Amino acid sequence: MTPTATLTHTAALARLGHALSDETRARILLTLREAPAFPSDLADALGVSRQVMSNQLACLRGCGLVEGVKEGRNTWYRLADSHLAPALDDLLRLVLIVDPACCSGESCTCA
Repeated sequence: MTPTATLTHTAALARLGHALSDETRARILLTLREAPAFPSDLADALGVSRQVMSNQLACLRGCGLVEGVKEGRNTWYRLADSHLAPALDDLLRLVLIVDPACCSGESCTCA
C-alpha cells in the first residue's frame, strides 16, 4: 500500500529536493553517510572554504538532514536520521538508471 502524501510530506520532500539541488550540499550528505565529521575536515575534503561549509551545513540543519553534536568547544556533524544513509545509497542507484553514463569504468563505486 502506498502511503498518502499530505502537505507536510510534500513540504519535507521539497526540503530534501532543495538540499540536494546544490552540488556541495549533496557532496556533504554523501560524505556524512560514511562517517560523522568536523566542518573543517569536510571543507578540506570537499575543497571549499570554511565559510561555504558553515553556510551549507546551516542549510542542511534547517532542512532537518544533519545535526551538530557538541564536543567541548567543537561541533561535529552527522546525518540526522539513520534512514538517510540507505536512502542516499538508493538515490545513487537511481542516478545510474536515469543517466547510466554518469558513472562508468572500474573506478566507479556507487553502483
